[in-house]
Amino acid sequence: MMKNRIDTVGVVGLGLIGGSMAKAIRQYTDCTLLGYDADGAALGRALDEGVASAPLTPDRLAECQLVIIALYPQATVAYVTAHRDQFRPGGIVMDCGGVKGVVCTPLEEVTRNAGFTFVGGHPMAGVERSGYANAFPELFQGASLILTPYPGGDRAAVDQIWELAQRLGFARLQLSTPQEHDHIIAYTSQLAHVVSCAYVGSPSAPRFEGFSAGSFKDMTRVAKLNEEMWTELFLENQDALVREIDTLVEELAAFAYTIRRGDRENLKNMLRRAREIKETIDKDCQ
Repeated sequence: MMKNRIDTVGVVGLGLIGGSMAKAIRQYTDCTLLGYDADGAALGRALDEGVASAPLTPDRLAECQLVIIALYPQATVAYVTAHRDQFRPGGIVMDCGGVKGVVCTPLEEVTRNAGFTFVGGHPMAGVERSGYANAFPELFQGASLILTPYPGGDRAAVDQIWELAQRLGFARLQLSTPQEHDHIIAYTSQLAHVVSCAYVGSPSAPRFEGFSAGSFKDMTRVAKLNEEMWTELFLENQDALVREIDTLVEELAAFAYTIRRGDRENLKNMLRRAREIKETIDKDCQ
């Protein structure tokens, strides 16, 4: 058994991600789980279902070797700041937010001499539904977990998180910096949600029935989102996201210009280039 293996976990925020974390911990580990959610109904369900063994009150934070915070970014900063003196000495606190700079940067100062280790985290998993009722323990099967530990931080904390994460079904650990994370996630995740929302904004969207196949479903799936959460994520990463949107607009404009001119040869070259890029991406992912 791994030295200092995590066996008591607290989960703050029992929405889709936090609720799925809690349910996965309950199903795949023998850890004791304490849970908290501002929504009393969500917490009540977690307790009634035996997912959480007890409420995670501030006075019980010190019992947890790991506290997983699954709140919106600013709420995460506020929670850690407010409870910095109540976390377990030598314990670990990890967030699950979709942006890292606005969380990790202010908390670096807050947690520097607080006696516990803070690690930024981002589980790369999700579905187009939200809330505890839609959480399920299999959500993280085969998923990637991104961690953004501070330079010179406690590597043992990363190892402990990853050991637990593997028990929950995560298949890949990706270490990054908050800046690199936010730059890449603007392209791989946030831009896709912007594109999907813009795509369903077409007047043609309601007329899809009988005229659609897999590509329409793929393009529209993530438009069914939690607008409150994604508004905060977009605005907290606006510089990187706007750069990606501007790049996409330039690419679309080039396609529109080429198609409008009826330039068959250049259009074919553009499509070939896209296919070759996609084939390279697929090969790298194998």
